[in-house]
Amino acid sequence: WLCCLPTSHIAGIQVLVRALLTGTAPRIHPRFDPAETATTDATLVSLVPTQLRRLMDAGTDLTRFRAILLGGAAAPPDLLEKARADGATVHTTYGMSETCGGCAYDGLPLDGVTLGLTPDGRVRIAGPVLFTGYRLDPDLTARTRDGDWYLTQDLGTLDGGRLRIRGRVDDIINTGGEKVVAGDVAARLAHHPRVADVVVVGRPDPEWGERVTAVVVPHGPAPTLDDLRAWVRETMPAHAAPRELDLRAALPLLPSGKPDRAALRHPAP
Repeated sequence: WLCCLPTSHIAGIQVLVRALLTGTAPRIHPRFDPAETATTDATLVSLVPTQLRRLMDAGTDLTRFRAILLGGAAAPPDLLEKARADGATVHTTYGMSETCGGCAYDGLPLDGVTLGLTPDGRVRIAGPVLFTGYRLDPDLTARTRDGDWYLTQDLGTLDGGRLRIRGRVDDIINTGGEKVVAGDVAARLAHHPRVADVVVVGRPDPEWGERVTAVVVPHGPAPTLDDLRAWVRETMPAHAAPRELDLRAALPLLPSGKPDRAALRHPAP
């Protein structure tokens, strides 16, 4: 196993656990580096979507890995399509510290795990993988545990028992009284031919409360705001179309490898 995720996070810990259970020595990279990853002799790796995209941008031969576990955030469909077209064996994972890591793979729950949705689309989970509670915080435990169920902060859909994550509750953008799921808009924009990477956030707006903002890393010539608005409006309501375009050479990342959404809620200095 190659561990290029922080071991202070559950995803990194689980890489080490898998290596221990299989009796192999993990290859540990203190930080993610596409060049180092491309030359590792490890054949199994766990990544977040941004790391996979950067490996693909660097031209890494993904067939060197017998399997790539992809989690930490909803994987854009275009990213999965491109990686698999390049010969990569990618399995999406869903989980969190409260479930001791991945509890659903390729949208399907592990044995003994049950997935459900609340009426407003929040994902809930039951099964032996769940934590017992938050240390020294019984109030938070009471708000998130409902009998056998754990109520997550994720929005999703279930189609034939297969889970698809749309985004997080705290990423919903309230613009002019309309609620927009940022992850849905980002998934649509990710299919635009001139978008290499994208995050959608809400930024304060004196008229709309929040405005839908697309932070985009271009692929080739940069798209215009009008291009992206028209692209979104082909399949989504008009209020979901971005009102601001922020072009970047790269997205700022957290130590976990995920985009720093808090930083992206503010324009670049």
